[in-house]
Amino acid sequence: MYSNMKKYLSMAVLLLSSMAVCSQTAADPIIMTVAGVDVPRSEFEYSYNKNNTDGVIDKKSVEEYVELFVNYKLKVQAALDERIDTTQAFKTEFAQYRDQQVRPTFVTDADMLQEAQRVYDATKQGIGPDGLVKAAHILILVPQKATEQQQQQAKQRIDSIYAALQGGADFGELAKKVSQDPGSGRNGGMLGWFSRNQMVKEFEDVAFALQPGETSKPFLSPFGWHIIKMSERKQLEPFDFHRENILKFLEQRNARNSITERKLNAMVQADSTLTKEQILERRADSLSQTDMDLRYLIKEYHDGLLLFEISNRNVWDKAAKDEAAQALYFKQNKKKYKWDQPRFKGMAYHVKDSADVKAVANCVKKLKFDEWNEALRSTFNNDSVIRIRVEKGLFKQGDNKLIDRKVFKQKDVQVDSVKGYPIDATYGKLISKPEDYTDVKALVIADLQEDMERLWVADLRKKYTVVVNDAVLKTVNKHE
Repeated sequence: MYSNMKKYLSMAVLLLSSMAVCSQTAADPIIMTVAGVDVPRSEFEYSYNKNNTDGVIDKKSVEEYVELFVNYKLKVQAALDERIDTTQAFKTEFAQYRDQQVRPTFVTDADMLQEAQRVYDATKQGIGPDGLVKAAHILILVPQKATEQQQQQAKQRIDSIYAALQGGADFGELAKKVSQDPGSGRNGGMLGWFSRNQMVKEFEDVAFALQPGETSKPFLSPFGWHIIKMSERKQLEPFDFHRENILKFLEQRNARNSITERKLNAMVQADSTLTKEQILERRADSLSQTDMDLRYLIKEYHDGLLLFEISNRNVWDKAAKDEAAQALYFKQNKKKYKWDQPRFKGMAYHVKDSADVKAVANCVKKLKFDEWNEALRSTFNNDSVIRIRVEKGLFKQGDNKLIDRKVFKQKDVQVDSVKGYPIDATYGKLISKPEDYTDVKALVIADLQEDMERLWVADLRKKYTVVVNDAVLKTVNKHE
């Protein structure tokens, strides 16, 4: 009987699941199939709308975006085929991002209110029955190892201050003039609200014995001589009075994360077969069933990580490191890298000794351009004494004042002197066009990457099948 019941229940679940899929498909039709994987219209709309807001400069039409979206999907599929998603590095980074989106959902407003109440209760208990006092004080410091003479001088001074107060002097004004507590002194001696166990015992015993308006006699604490004037006393206000401030404080202290951690620990203790990671993963799956934006946000990051890694392997890092490919690309496309004005390939340098002007030139004249830096460093700046200051590179007019004046003959340019290096010089040559790929390396790498990506996408288009449903495409952002 149990076996039959289990069978019927399984059938019911299967039927209900099938009905849900049919219903979802009707409401969210397939807009395209890329490499055998169906893409619902909602996913395409999420991506299109996010990347084509009103502030986007290069805004695309739906038809134009299809091309970009398909290429994106093809690259992700290539990454999946290479099993990049199974690497520990990918799993760790993806889980960290996913959990950032999921963890806050464990905390409700009721949880935050309960935490605020807990903080309030702990604060009230810490304050105790004596409540809070608000007082001002005047301090005359007594050093810990004060001589008898210093102690007597401090006592005489505090007594004279007390006498002035007894004679009608304004406490706040006097505190500003004579108190040696710089923090409170500038505020007329005012300390603000405090409870027991926040001050040294000698100070709080006197403070809590006073009533509002009363002024203490001079007394000694480990810091020196004090006179206190009591301003107000009160008990802590009810919770509702402080609720918003406590909640704001908890948000600033990232209390939501602490609450989430406590809840996760409790779940693990309740079911030892589960780990935090499994709980978070299940939570993400559950939320994604009802929250479409969250579902596609998580998927976007998942696929984005795959896209970055596969693109780095096949295009970006590959092109940046393959100097032979860079050289060949430059050789085949020299016309792309013409200049409208000559460049100075060399250096501007500053030395202490006139003999070093020629020494610097002799040091590099037989070397390749990319070997200059190391040769100059090891020859002239290899110890604590820096003999030369150098700026090396490919300069056009306007890039360097010294080069403008000496090489480009701009006599009206004022060269800023380098402190400690009074002698200026240049070494190098003017060239009208790039001599090799290193002269325009950044441009060559960017163009090579673009070319490699174009060829890679062409191969992916041949490898994978792409079918776009034009009828559904026409309904993007045009359905109820």
